[in-house]
Amino acid sequence: MPILNVKVGATKSPELTRRIADLLLDLTTGILKKKRDVTSIAIDYVDPDHWIVGGKSLTEQNKSSFYFDIKITDETNTKDEKARYIREAFDGFARILGNLHEESYIYVQDVRAASYGYGGHTQEYRYHHG
Repeated sequence: MPILNVKVGATKSPELTRRIADLLLDLTTGILKKKRDVTSIAIDYVDPDHWIVGGKSLTEQNKSSFYFDIKITDETNTKDEKARYIREAFDGFARILGNLHEESYIYVQDVRAASYGYGGHTQEYRYHHG
C-alpha cells in the first residue's frame, strides 16, 4: 500500500516510465514513509494533442503535464508531510518532463482504514491483527 494512478501528457517510452516510477517510489517511501514492496504505480500516457488546458492542447502550448492521485490510509501522514510530498513531486516531474504546465495536479487521498486494503484484508483488519 499505497497505490498511485498516474497520467502523463507526454510521449510514452520505457525510460520515461522508469524515471517516473523511480521518482514516485523514492518520494513515497522517503517522505510518506510507505513500504516500497507494497507500493503500486500505474502509469498511463495521454497524447499531448488530447490533453487540453485552458482550451488549448499541450502540443499547441509546447508544454507537458501530469496528474496523479495516491491513496494512503487516513491519519498516517501529517499535513506537512503531504505538502512536502506534493511540492517535491511537482519539482521532480518538472525535471523529468521539462516545460511543465503549472496546471499539473497531485491528489493525496486519505482513505479510511476500514474502507481500504489489499490481499483481501482492510488496513483496519491489519491494524488489529498485526
